[in-house]
Amino acid sequence: MRTQVVIIGSGPAGLLLGQLLTNAGIDNVILERVSQDYVLGRIRAGVLEEGMAGLLDEAGAGERMRREGLPHDGFDLTFSGKHHRIDLHGLTGKHVIVYGQTEVTRDLMDRRAAAGGISIYEVADVHPHDFDGERPYVTYSKDGVEHRLDCDFIAGCDGYHGPSRKAVEGKGLETFERVYPFGWLGIVADVPPVSHELIYSNHPRGFALCSMRSATRSRYYVQCALDDRVEAWSDDRFWDEIRSRLPAETAEAMTTGPSIEKSIAPLRSFVAEPLRFGRLFLVGDAGHIVPPTGAKGLNLAASDVRYLFDALQEYYAEQSAAGIDGYSARALARVWKAERFSWWMTNTLHRFPDMGAFGQRIQEAELEYLTGSRAASTSLAENYVGLPY
Repeated sequence: MRTQVVIIGSGPAGLLLGQLLTNAGIDNVILERVSQDYVLGRIRAGVLEEGMAGLLDEAGAGERMRREGLPHDGFDLTFSGKHHRIDLHGLTGKHVIVYGQTEVTRDLMDRRAAAGGISIYEVADVHPHDFDGERPYVTYSKDGVEHRLDCDFIAGCDGYHGPSRKAVEGKGLETFERVYPFGWLGIVADVPPVSHELIYSNHPRGFALCSMRSATRSRYYVQCALDDRVEAWSDDRFWDEIRSRLPAETAEAMTTGPSIEKSIAPLRSFVAEPLRFGRLFLVGDAGHIVPPTGAKGLNLAASDVRYLFDALQEYYAEQSAAGIDGYSARALARVWKAERFSWWMTNTLHRFPDMGAFGQRIQEAELEYLTGSRAASTSLAENYVGLPY
């Protein structure tokens, strides 16, 4: 079997790239390790930059997002018991859209099915081959039968643990990493959000975030120890803890209820360089990870897709390799700016075990300056809504 582009991974990045390629008449096949239902069962972030929303429109998968998504013109920072609103739209002229990653994935899957795109689920032993030459191919097994898929290019949209990044280890790959000394305990509950906009809270007990997936489904987080266990957190304990980290009027207004999902996620920053190895490209989490503070992970994957799609379209339409040659540098320039922002947000809003009294005073001064200076608030807003592609 032969195609022009093999995409490894059927998350939002792989599906978005596949649909843009399909719309442009470029043949592609998506390979996915798990089932379609498993992919749709993942509950992930849901704050979309305008750039990503535009890409979904371009792919023909943005209609439901525009109808059901929640445009947000700002968000709240709380510290010292007070609210401080960051007016995203007033400072930048832009907003973000709250729309769950599961819904993005579902919309892209539906669009791919309608367009007749080929996605092969529940494959095993996926291996990219000969991507440093002119004739790359991917081998995989399905239902115990070995298959070979010849192609022009391979897009690794398969995450940190996928075969794409592993295939380039020892081939000049350099990695950069920062592991944070805490995690996020998060729950999803079918209760109305405590606010119509997100709330980021800095508190002596630790960070908290009030978010949502819809007008009737809330997503809440609290900073926790890395060795904490989900089993130690009853719903009642969680609700008591997050309310203790919010201003009194917000805590009193919060509607509580049984959680439908609860998990603990460690926080880390990670970048792999370069993102191109011959005819294999790393996209999204295969090449970089950000802490969830600032909601950049999904959006960074989308910007990688933008750059790679443009490069592949140029290659097939104009027989030019300029975009392909420039993909890694172009993508990494934006990746590192988003890594900086996510690192800064994490350091500004969390309590670190070793920060001490001096560090705490510096953090408080940073927050006071941030909310008291229009220039500082504009810098935050500009990064939050997303830097241009």
